[in-house]
Amino acid sequence: MTPPPIRILVVDDQALIRQGFIYILGTQSDFQVVAQACDGREAVSLAAETKPDVILMDIRMPNANGIEAMRAILQVDSAIKIILLTTFDDEAYVFEGIRAGAVGYLLKDASTGDLFDAIRAVRSGQAVYRTCFAAKMISQAVSHSRQSSHETVQDVASESASNDGANLPVSSQQETLAEPLTEREVDVLQQMAYGKRNTEIATSLFISEGTVKTHVHRILQKLNVEDRTQAVVYALRCGLVH
Repeated sequence: MTPPPIRILVVDDQALIRQGFIYILGTQSDFQVVAQACDGREAVSLAAETKPDVILMDIRMPNANGIEAMRAILQVDSAIKIILLTTFDDEAYVFEGIRAGAVGYLLKDASTGDLFDAIRAVRSGQAVYRTCFAAKMISQAVSHSRQSSHETVQDVASESASNDGANLPVSSQQETLAEPLTEREVDVLQQMAYGKRNTEIATSLFISEGTVKTHVHRILQKLNVEDRTQAVVYALRCGLVH
């Protein structure tokens, strides 16, 4: 049975760019553009109405920029995968986008093949950050999470044991898991955070692809998340990767 098409919402304040994306996406039989929005406010409304699988989100827009719109959308439906698209490889945008929950960040001059691959990848649970600043910003996001965690250590110590662990330092976050991640699982999670596929992780860590799949499965179980994207977002926000 043929799987249903990937439902896509295109968001950009420039009509010609929106139409260009819609035309390009229409060449793929497994894509279906369900709506288009001209600003962040309309994107939030249409996301709730059409419930897309993937949103291609411009950043610089009137009436709520792309990052503001993304935060609002993910608060309502965290299952939606959002790829930020921009003309500028801006450090601040990459950093805020990753921290806000974007699972992809592409420049608008990316090839059509890269765009198609990114949409399919994020729909399957992968993270795709393919710009010059992406790797650097992921590291900064992790460092920022750790710094914030350490700044709250004294406050956490004075609170009751019912604290949910959201602001705990890394070691304490590990302890809150039903079963802590092993050193190798953390290595694999680190590679996942950089958007690498299983074959690439296997090459980087000198292990078999089958072993990588086993580690990924165990990571998802331990973090109690449904897919790789949720695992990466959890890791970035809690500082579980280094």
